[in-house]
Amino acid sequence: MAEAPRPKKRTVSDIRSKLLRPATTSHFEVFIQQPAGPDVNWDKFKNQNGLGGFDQDLLHLCCSETVLPGSSLATTEINNDYTGVTERHAYRRLFDDRIDLTFYVIYDTSGTPGGSNSYLPIRFFEGWVKYIANESFAGNPGTGSGNYSYRMRYPKEYYGGLSITKFERDYRNVLKYNFVNAYPISVSSIPVSYDASDLLKVTISFSYIRYYIDNVTGLAENQAATTPLTLQQQAQFNSSNLTLPGLEGAGALSTGALSVGGISQSVANSSGNTVDRRVEAGLPFVGRNVGPLERFSGI
Repeated sequence: MAEAPRPKKRTVSDIRSKLLRPATTSHFEVFIQQPAGPDVNWDKFKNQNGLGGFDQDLLHLCCSETVLPGSSLATTEINNDYTGVTERHAYRRLFDDRIDLTFYVIYDTSGTPGGSNSYLPIRFFEGWVKYIANESFAGNPGTGSGNYSYRMRYPKEYYGGLSITKFERDYRNVLKYNFVNAYPISVSSIPVSYDASDLLKVTISFSYIRYYIDNVTGLAENQAATTPLTLQQQAQFNSSNLTLPGLEGAGALSTGALSVGGISQSVANSSGNTVDRRVEAGLPFVGRNVGPLERFSGI
C-alpha cells in the first residue's frame, strides 16, 4: 500500500484556486424520454388524451427539484479465513429503488385555455400511468362506468428514459446520470387550500433498474465565450464560424479572400489596396453562426 503524503504548507492562492469554486445545487437539467413501445400505441394515446402537441422542453424546464442517485454494495461476512477477523466481501451492487422529481405546474403558456400545455406535468404523468395500466372500457368511455377495467401492458411498451445533467455556470464540466428502463410509479397528492397562495407543485416517483454516469466534455461555444483564446485558437474559431449573413450583406468567402455586400474586399477597403485582405488572427467573431463554410487557407 502506498504511503500517505506528509502534510505540507499551503498558500492562500492554493486554497483559493482549489476550494473557492465549489459545485452548486441549482444548475441541472432533466430530460425525460417518452415510452419506447410501439409508436402507434403511444401516439394514439396522446392524441386521445389531449397530449398530442405538448411542449416537451417546457416539461423538462418545469422540474424544480430532484436528487442525484446513489448506490451501495451488498456484502457477505467471512469469519473463517483468519483467526479473530471478520471480513466483508462485496457480491452485488444495489441501486436506489426510485428517484423523485418535483415539477412546477404550469396552467397555461400558449394563451389557449385547455391547451395541451395546461397543467402539463400533472396531465402528462397521469397520462403515462394511465397508458401503463392500459385502461379499457366495456361500452362506456369513462372511468365512472361500472364496467371499467384495466390490463397492464408489457414492460417494454411503457419503459421510457430519464437523464439528469449536472453542470456549472461556466458549462465546462458536465456530469450526466442516465437511468435505464425508467417509468413513473406514483404521482403525489397535491394539497390546495384557501390559505395564502403558493406555487403548485407535483412530485413524481420514477422506478428504474440501474443508472450509469457519463462524463461529458463542456460545450465548446460556452467555453469560447468564457475562456480567453490564444491568437491561433481565435483564428481557427473565426475561420470555422464566419457566415454570409454576418458580413453586412450577401458576402462570399473563398480561400482567404473576403467580399462584403457583393463587393470584393480589394475594392471595398478604404486604402485602395488591390491585394485581397485575409481575416486577421485575434479578431473577434462576427456574424451569426448559422452554418460554417469551408475554412480559410493561409492563416
